[in-house]
Amino acid sequence: MRQIVLDTETTGLEVSQGHRIIEIGCVELIDRKLTGKRYHQYIQPNREIDDGALAVHGITQEFLADKPVFERIAESFLAFVEGADLIIHNAPFDVGFIDAELKRIDPAGLGTASRCNVIDSLALARTKHPGQRNSLDALCQRYEVDNSSRSLHGALLDAEILAEVYLAMTGGQTSLVLTEEDDASAAGAQSANRIRRIPAGRAPLRVIKASEEELRRHEEKLAEIREKTDRVLIWPT
Repeated sequence: MRQIVLDTETTGLEVSQGHRIIEIGCVELIDRKLTGKRYHQYIQPNREIDDGALAVHGITQEFLADKPVFERIAESFLAFVEGADLIIHNAPFDVGFIDAELKRIDPAGLGTASRCNVIDSLALARTKHPGQRNSLDALCQRYEVDNSSRSLHGALLDAEILAEVYLAMTGGQTSLVLTEEDDASAAGAQSANRIRRIPAGRAPLRVIKASEEELRRHEEKLAEIREKTDRVLIWPT
């Protein structure tokens, strides 16, 4: 399963006002594991950057002066994301900007949703945590993801942070540890691969065993149930 976690930075908030993408950052997941493959590109927007947007990402027009326009990077970008699950926080915003850039190149061409399966991590977070703050910073705090390096927004940094948040939010782990345990069935000593899910940075769950008194009361309760029913108990005694 190939997934791409994506973020963009733009010249402003409204694509309908002609605002453009100035940075794209992507990281790749294969079978829910970070592969180390990334796509990162700054883009010359050929328009001014709003003061409000500049305060968020700190990317200046002077910095972008020698960067390529979107048309020059479109092929490499599409090749990286084509056919993947595209994970984006507040997907309608980023997809709207990407589709606007693609239409400038080819008005009849395919949009993002026709090339990728788009997953909105913000919508997912709102379903899991209704009535709570679900910004990327809030989710980092909730899932104990380190975002201390995030003084300003940056597309690649935010994509990397979102990847960790998404993995924690959808499965509780960023890695799988495989172990082998003997199967003590009558069939013999066959090995069984079992997956132990370990949340990143968290201690193993504490196991509390029943006391002798609790076991005695358990047996008494089972005996009481047996006396009141003619059915066979299906749980172990």
